[in-house]
Amino acid sequence: MRLFALDDTREWGLKLAARLGAPLASHEERSFEDGEFKIRSLESVRGETAFVCASLAAEPPLSPSDKLCRLAFLCGSLKDAGAARAIAVAPYLAFARKDKRTKPRDPVATRYVARMLEAVGVDGLITLDVHNPAAFENAFACPTENLEGAPVFAEHFAALAGGAARVVVLSPDAGGIHRASSFAALLAERTGRAIDLAFIEKQRSEGRVSGELFAGDVRGADVIVFDDLIASATTIARAAAACAARGARSVHAAAAHGVLARGAVQTLDAAGLASLTLTDSVSGLRARCGGLRLDVQVLDSTASFARAIERWAREPGRLTP
Repeated sequence: MRLFALDDTREWGLKLAARLGAPLASHEERSFEDGEFKIRSLESVRGETAFVCASLAAEPPLSPSDKLCRLAFLCGSLKDAGAARAIAVAPYLAFARKDKRTKPRDPVATRYVARMLEAVGVDGLITLDVHNPAAFENAFACPTENLEGAPVFAEHFAALAGGAARVVVLSPDAGGIHRASSFAALLAERTGRAIDLAFIEKQRSEGRVSGELFAGDVRGADVIVFDDLIASATTIARAAAACAARGARSVHAAAAHGVLARGAVQTLDAAGLASLTLTDSVSGLRARCGGLRLDVQVLDSTASFARAIERWAREPGRLTP
C-alpha cells in the first residue's frame, strides 16, 4: 500500500499516515510559470494499491478545479506507472452541491467529477459527509464510501448535552434532516437522554434564500445547528436568528466542512453563536477562521478515514463497511 497526499493536503495526510502506521509516499508536484503543473510519484507503485489524499476546497492560489485536476493527474500517473488500484481520498469533495438539474440546461457537476476521475483510472473514492449521499453514489460507477461525521460530533457535544436542560438538533434545511437525525440519535445514545429535532424550510434560487416554515420547539433549549458545510455562512446565520427569535437559550453551529468563503467570518461573528465546531476536512482551516471572535473547535476526521482505508486494504475492490 502507498499513501500519497497532495502538497496542500499534507498536514492532514500526515495525521492519517500516523494513524495507519505508514509513512507518506514521496511525490513531485511542480508548478510552471503559465499555471500548468507536473505531478508524479517518486517511488515505485507497481502492483500496489495507492491512496491519494486531496481536500478540494479553494485555497489561493489553487481553486477547486486546480486541485481536482491535480488529484486526477496524480491518480492517472500512478495507474500508468503500474499501480494495481488508485483510490482517491477526498475529505472535502468539491462540486458535490450541484447534484441535480433544477433548471433547464443545468449542469450536474457531481456526475462530471465522477466521469473525470473514472476516465483517468480511479478505482474508488472515499469522502466525508457529501452533500447528497444518494446522488453521490449514483454518479460514480466505481466503489465509493461516504463517511459520516456524526459520530465524532456526537462525542464532542456529549458534554454539552449532558449538562443542558434541553438540547435540540436543528437542520437548517429539509434536505439535511436525515443527517441531523443521525447525529441526534448518536448524541442521545452517548448521553442516555432524549434529543429533540427541528428544521427550517429553505429554498434557494438565483442566490436568494427564502422559506418561512420552522418545525420544532427550541424555547429555552441549547440548539445545535447541524449541516454538512459552511461556505458563505448565511444559512447558519439565518438558522441562528430564527432560533433566537423563538427563545433558544444558546445556538451552536456544527458542520463537517468549514469552507468559509469570503465574508463568512463576518457573517458568523454577527450571528450570535455560542460556538462553531468543524472537522479538519478543509486545508488551512485555522487561517480561514482567523479573526473569528467566537469559540472554534476543530475535530480530527482521520480516524474514520484510517478505518476505511484498512478495510479497503484487507478487501480490495470493496469500500463498504
